[in-house]
Amino acid sequence: MTSGEAEVSRRRLTSGPGTLLVWLYGVMVVGAVSRSAYQIATEFDRAPLAYSLSAVAGVVYGFITYTLVRGGETARQVALVCCVAELVGVLTVGTWTLVEPSAFPDATVWSDFGMGYLFIPVLLPLSAIYWLRKGAPKGNAA
Repeated sequence: MTSGEAEVSRRRLTSGPGTLLVWLYGVMVVGAVSRSAYQIATEFDRAPLAYSLSAVAGVVYGFITYTLVRGGETARQVALVCCVAELVGVLTVGTWTLVEPSAFPDATVWSDFGMGYLFIPVLLPLSAIYWLRKGAPKGNAA
């Protein structure tokens, strides 16, 4: 493989495990957006914070999916920042739901670290961060 081919390979975000990440993020977009849209439309007054946070999670998942599909070094960097923000959100909301459960009369996508979604919300950004850093050009991997 020439150095040019290696560079193209590194920049392609949907190759190998990246394909699985795109698929999983796509599933999470559908799950989070459809759930929050239904809850906001039908029972927003019951748990506005929880439903709003689920909608935010859906938007974040959608943006990460888009950047992974778009590819390129700029998209890699944006996706990495978004995945770190997602992880911070999951850890913050997950901890908040355990410490102050009364603040969330209904669950969010990120409640209890994503337990309602088989912990995918906490495992997905960790996997994506690893994948995005592993494939970064050598000068940007630090």
